[in-house]
Amino acid sequence: MKQGGIRIVASRTISVVNFKPDLRSAKITTIQRGLPIKLLRIVTLIFLDTIALICAWKLAVHYGTAMESPWTQKPSFLVLILTVEIGMLVSKGLYNAGSHRRNYPALVQAVSTSEVLLLLIAFLYEPKHYVSRSTFLIFWVLSVTFVFIDRLLFDVVTKLLRQRGAIRYPIFLISNQEDQEEHISLIEQENCYTVQGIADSSCLDRHNRERTLEYLRNEGIVEVFVSWNAIKNRLYVCWHFHTAGITLRILPEQSEVRHPKSVFWMIGQVPCLTIPAPIIAGGDFWVKRGFDLCCATILVFILSPVYLAIAVLIKLDSPGPVFFRQERIGLHCKKFKMWKFRTMVANAEKLQASLEAKNEIKDGVLFKVKNDPRITRLGKFLRRYSLDELPQLFNVLLGEMSLVGPRPLPLRDVEKFEKAHFIRQEVLPGITGLWQVSGRSNIDNFEDAVKLDIAYIENWSLGLDIEILLKTFQAVVQKTGAY
Repeated sequence: MKQGGIRIVASRTISVVNFKPDLRSAKITTIQRGLPIKLLRIVTLIFLDTIALICAWKLAVHYGTAMESPWTQKPSFLVLILTVEIGMLVSKGLYNAGSHRRNYPALVQAVSTSEVLLLLIAFLYEPKHYVSRSTFLIFWVLSVTFVFIDRLLFDVVTKLLRQRGAIRYPIFLISNQEDQEEHISLIEQENCYTVQGIADSSCLDRHNRERTLEYLRNEGIVEVFVSWNAIKNRLYVCWHFHTAGITLRILPEQSEVRHPKSVFWMIGQVPCLTIPAPIIAGGDFWVKRGFDLCCATILVFILSPVYLAIAVLIKLDSPGPVFFRQERIGLHCKKFKMWKFRTMVANAEKLQASLEAKNEIKDGVLFKVKNDPRITRLGKFLRRYSLDELPQLFNVLLGEMSLVGPRPLPLRDVEKFEKAHFIRQEVLPGITGLWQVSGRSNIDNFEDAVKLDIAYIENWSLGLDIEILLKTFQAVVQKTGAY
């Protein structure tokens, strides 16, 4: 009703017996869990950087050209130098957790920027009293060097302590059962967490929520990792973790994992993933192709005596040709003849049908038999050290293969592909690949092999190719998983 133009709303008494506070208010005032460890990390890094910069300055003054200047004579100027340098490191986020403190390009940029700023301050404050150029240059070089060294030492000591179970954050994982193994593997990559408990998404339901939070508080959990599937319909529960002082980290679905070449970009106030276009489109592939051609040419020339020796031994060991040329499925499902030194009896392909029952690959897509009776005596030796693969360097020179890529498979295997498997046929096949250095013949499920091939395609770089080649050499020398 209205009285004198004022609207009066009838009031009613609200029982406060079961009254719950605002979702955003904490039950008790508490500091963020894990804060002491975080503060200890920051204080330790600032202390180490301060010592490094003081040493750099003292050595620069000692070995640089002597000059009358308040910068080298008054302690207050050293305090100014430290304030500017440390302040610049703070502004660049180089004291944040994780990979931030190991961002060495940003460290160089921060130290260099602070040096320029100090020069500007020196010019404006005391234009008639300069620091000598040699002192400045020595200080800049030593500052970068010493800060690098103290960060490396900090990381080494931290890693050793964490291997012994110290300074690790106790965390809890909330994820659907089918995703838990994958999420644990992802979390363990950081090497700074201890998983103290796992639960499925039902623990966040209204009737379970209070019990879950009580458990997390009692166990001293610092961070909770929650899969997007588990929280997407329960976003309001974020406030419960927030007011409990527990850091919440949301894990994406597998289909939503950030692409390795993507970067964050802001459109208005909304973050969005962007995959930038290269300056020269396709240039990185031609670098790879050039690398393949150079390496294959050099290896064929160097290994020509080995080729000749193996050819003679094959002829002496068993009747049949020196080379085995098998039809394989390559780029865009085009057929080509892949070269190998013969390691089996001459009619090996005809005998394969009788051995299908002994296939050790669970899904039957690939064909692998550990003690294959078709392999010759010399063939066992050649396979053990992967010498039978050497003629594939000719396939690389012809452009049919690359040094690194998904292995080309026979028509028999490709005919059993599912639709998702054909993505591996969109890149040049390789002599070796991520699949081979991750277990070689020990992988007994084709789906696992495809996942490794896809991971290679998504994360490809020339550096990754070189890393795989080095691991291949190590695997061959150690005879890991070869038969």
